[in-house]
Order: sequence, then C-alpha cells, then structure tokens
Amino acid sequence: MKTIKRDIYLNKLIQRKDNGMIKVITGIRRCGKSFLLFELYYKYLIGQGIKRANIIRIPLDNDEYEELLDKKKLREYINKKISGTGKYYIFLDEIQLVDEFEKVLNGLNRRQNLDIYVTGSNSKFLSTDVLTEFRGRGDEVRVRPFTFSEYLKGYDGTIEDAWNEYFTYGGMPVTLSLKTDEQKSEYLKKLFQETYQKDIVDRYKVTDPEKLERTAKVIASSTGSLTNPTKLAKTFESNGYGMVTNKTINSYINYMQDAFLIEKVERYDVKGRKYISTPSKYYFSDIGLRNAYLNFRQQEENHIMENVIYNELRVRGYNVDVGVVEHELKDNEGNRKKKQLEVDFICNKGSLRYYIQSAYALPDEAKRQQEKESLIHIKDMFKKIIIVKDNIKLYRDEDGIVTIGLREFLTNPNSLEL
Repeated sequence: MKTIKRDIYLNKLIQRKDNGMIKVITGIRRCGKSFLLFELYYKYLIGQGIKRANIIRIPLDNDEYEELLDKKKLREYINKKISGTGKYYIFLDEIQLVDEFEKVLNGLNRRQNLDIYVTGSNSKFLSTDVLTEFRGRGDEVRVRPFTFSEYLKGYDGTIEDAWNEYFTYGGMPVTLSLKTDEQKSEYLKKLFQETYQKDIVDRYKVTDPEKLERTAKVIASSTGSLTNPTKLAKTFESNGYGMVTNKTINSYINYMQDAFLIEKVERYDVKGRKYISTPSKYYFSDIGLRNAYLNFRQQEENHIMENVIYNELRVRGYNVDVGVVEHELKDNEGNRKKKQLEVDFICNKGSLRYYIQSAYALPDEAKRQQEKESLIHIKDMFKKIIIVKDNIKLYRDEDGIVTIGLREFLTNPNSLEL
C-alpha cells in the first residue's frame, strides 16, 4: 500500500511541538494514530536535525517492552535514556496499559528538556479522560479514518470505483491493503465486534452486552435521522429486542461517543439563535464500520453520502450542527401557521459559517425547490450550498445558492470557498 502522508494531522503535531503540554493523540482504534506518531512525525523530526538518540519511542503493546508496563520501571527507563544534553522527544504508544500512567506523565512533563507525545486505545483512554487525567496539561489531536481524498491517494483504480469501495468499506487504513470484498468485510466486522464492543464492555462493565450491540445496530440503521433515547427505546422494543430504559440507552450512546464510534449532532434554531436539546442526529466516525455492523444490508447511498459529508467537515475543522429554520405561511383558509424546515449542516469555524444541504439527486425543479426551501428562508449573508451526488460543475443560481458535486467537494479542500 502507498504511504498516505496525512498532512492535516502531521501539521497539527508540528504546530504543537515544544509547547510545554502533553500531546494526546486520540481517535477511533486502528485509524492510524501510531503510524502518524512513530513514522510520519518521527521522520519529520529527523529531517529537522533531531538526533535519533533524542527521540525515545516506546510501543507499550509490544512484548519487548512488557516490563515497562510497571510505572516505576517505565520512569527509570526513560530517565536513563535522557541522561544526555539537549531536547528529548518521548513517544509512548498505548499508554493506557500502564497503571497510573497520568502520574508518570505529569512527572515527566515537569522537566523542561522533554516534549511528550502519547497515544491510547479506546479501552481506557477515551476522549473524556483527556480532560481529566492531565489536569489541564493535555493538548488533544484527534485523528480520523481516511477522508475520500486520502483514500484516493492509496487506491489503484478509477475515481468511480474508489467511491464505490469507500462508501461501502469506509476509510480505515487497513482496508486499502486488503484485496477482496470478503477480506474487507470480515476485517471490519471483526474490528467492531471483537475490539470496539469489547473495549466498551470491559471499561464500563456492561452487564448485558447483547443490548449494547443491539443499541449500536439501531443507531447504525438510523444514521442521519433525528432521534433520542426515548425513540430509540421504542425502536428497540418494536424490533423484538425486548425492553430497555431510556437511561440505559443514553448510557450506551455516551459509551459509543467516548469510544469515537459515533458523534452526536445537536439541532440549532437559526432564527432563535439557540440550541434545541432533543432530538439529535448521530453519525459514525467511519462509514465502513457502520455498514459492517449492519452486515452490509442497508446501503442507502443518500444516508451514507450525508455521513461522509459530515466526517469531511469535521476533518476540515468545522463545528457542525443541524439547522432548524422556522417560518410562517398561510393555509388555504388564510390562517397563519408555523413550519419547521431543516438544514442538514450548519458549519462554523472562527468567523466562517456555511449552510449545507446534502441532496443525492436533483432530478427536476420541484426537487430543487424542496432542497432550497430552508436555505431561502435564512436571511443572513453566509454562503448556502447544496451538495449533490452527480459530478457537476459548480454553479450559483438566482437566489445565490451554490450547487456543487460531491466529487468536487470531497477532493478539493477549498471547495466551500469557491
């Protein structure tokens, strides 16, 4: 497989170099965190003239380093390695395997000549831990599976075939090296069932793993749909899965969020300028894992396309909400009534804001007007965009709404600014 440089994340590490904080590389299991640190960033430091002896790399899940899982021995090992002069760069992979690792790291971080980088798997080193374990000294870098443009760099074939593979098997790096559909599907199913689920079950001591699995399956089957724990509990029961409380469902959702499997997207009232607490949407961090969990039985390309667009926006650094636009209209009898319209994504980053609709196809004018309706009723001056599956040239209509093809959006990092 070709080496994918992953410059987005490499640059984030470069920007944080020597900032006095512990760099914590997080993300869904097997998305490339270790490769980013131990290969790409290591080569960057060497290229900057850092001596190899001043870069200490410790893969704690390697049997050769098993004795270093004892925090005292790990501290002693590092102290021996940093006996010389100059700046030292400490790379610790799978740090959660060390008991009370936060004490080791906080101690090391007090030394002025050390720059510390760690990764951790999802079983004991989840996103919420980053906020607590390092007492404000942690600087998180979130790594995600391959975007479509990254996937293309390692794919040997046409862009059309690449999309067919990507929307089925997603962007987990290993899938690019597997040759057959069977190998890819089995890898993803095993990854989900034996790794992610086990991580959550072990960490939170889930007493009924089957209910956790079925909850994940219900969420996977409703990707991109508005829902909440109450609705999910009803779906759970109607599917013959038995009774489960809203509280249990909510706990399972939180577990999956902490494990980077899914992300929750809240609704935002555009005109009222406030958040609406429920319902919300959930998107999978990798669409291949979502498909695998459903045994590749629900391949609705419109929902998958929406999930892929969401992940792309997050990689580009946008905060993303679901938009709600309310407006008044008259019925046939002249009575006024309120109507709520949805905007798929409101994207914010600094002073930038975009309103985006995901539309699989616009076969006629009626469908176009339907997709435009919510955007037309937003009266501010921020850019409004419709992304369609067709490979079309970008154009702006008489209402100032831009339509762009999915391929252009995913492969051009500046596509929203065109």
